[in-house]
Amino acid sequence: MTADRRERIHRRTLAVVVISQAFGGAGLAAGISVGALIAQDMMGTESLSGLPTALFTLGAALAAFLVGRVTQHVGRRIGLGLGFTAGGLGAVGVVIATQLGSPALLFTALFVYGAGTATNLQARYAGTDLASPERKGTAVSVAMVATAIGAIAGPNLIGPLGGLATNLGLPALTGPFLLAAVAYLLAGAVLFTMLRPDPFLLARQLENQAPAALDADAAHAADEQGSSDSGSDGLPRLVLVGALVMVISQFVMVAVMTMTPVHMRAHDHSMGAVGLVIGLHIGAMWLPSLVTGLLVDATGPRPTAISSGSILLAAGVTAALAPDDSLTALIIALVLLGLGWNFGLVAGTTMVVKGTRPATRASTQGSIDVWVNVFGAGAGAVSGVLMHAAGFSVLAIAGGIVALIIIPALALAPRAGR
Repeated sequence: MTADRRERIHRRTLAVVVISQAFGGAGLAAGISVGALIAQDMMGTESLSGLPTALFTLGAALAAFLVGRVTQHVGRRIGLGLGFTAGGLGAVGVVIATQLGSPALLFTALFVYGAGTATNLQARYAGTDLASPERKGTAVSVAMVATAIGAIAGPNLIGPLGGLATNLGLPALTGPFLLAAVAYLLAGAVLFTMLRPDPFLLARQLENQAPAALDADAAHAADEQGSSDSGSDGLPRLVLVGALVMVISQFVMVAVMTMTPVHMRAHDHSMGAVGLVIGLHIGAMWLPSLVTGLLVDATGPRPTAISSGSILLAAGVTAALAPDDSLTALIIALVLLGLGWNFGLVAGTTMVVKGTRPATRASTQGSIDVWVNVFGAGAGAVSGVLMHAAGFSVLAIAGGIVALIIIPALALAPRAGR
């Protein structure tokens, strides 16, 4: 295959990923925006309001593993398409459970709904399969920017969607999950029908035909960055450190974000204000990605990852010191929280992509995203308990301190060249 044809297929792949992620982002926002509030209303206690985030993040962990394994065998098109479809069915289940007032069905549906979250994250890898080594970070970022289109709109539609749900005879808080159901199912349909040829299968085929020429990213990681030095489980150190950066970023972001709507409602902020804060937070999670990807490609992932830890600490301090009635301070804190997560995810993902080969890349990526989601689930569960016991300020400060783990961990990573 000529370089020009490979580049054309790569651009087409990115276009399909952008379309699917625009829908997928809208589905992602529902659980973040109102999942905790539905549980709080149904269970009658604040201490369990972090459970929905824990459940759909655990579901995302299982889905990340399954999507990674399916992709390894039959490609991105089937793996990602099935993941989004499952997420859409889970969203339908949440609507039904809320209408029936059934906690058991709600928790089961939230677990299935998590498949959409996992697939949103896994889709960022699809753009890297055919990208040149020096453009891996940018390829990661394109998918993440596309997610912002729907993810920002979703929370800011809480009010209108609540009205729609009420007109349909459903509880107002199910409105965002109605959107999620449609959005995830559309994202799955786009991938099933349009992601041809499959970028992962093509990249693996090209590697088998000319591994020395076409596995340039793995050679780049091994020769220039020392990523062939392995950890105790045989994975390159670059991959292990990249995974740790993503895990810590996810843990801190989920812990603080999950309790923000509960904290705001407890201090008489309107649902419109909650939607605004979460919408801007999600925008900060995804929109800076194009710049972040270029930054990673220009300077290497290490400086970006260090910035992630520092920004997450600033977010925690800002949230802790924000007056309870200050919408502006909460917006600043949640925007910083999203930005710190973005820096960590793009830098960590680039480390993982640079340190793996197509022959095992999808399964390794899926396994890493399992741990990202497991720690996110733990953060969702712990955040409600900690906030109930010690308050939102303590939760926010604790998250910022945990984020600092990223900085010394990077001393273990090989020096990443440009």
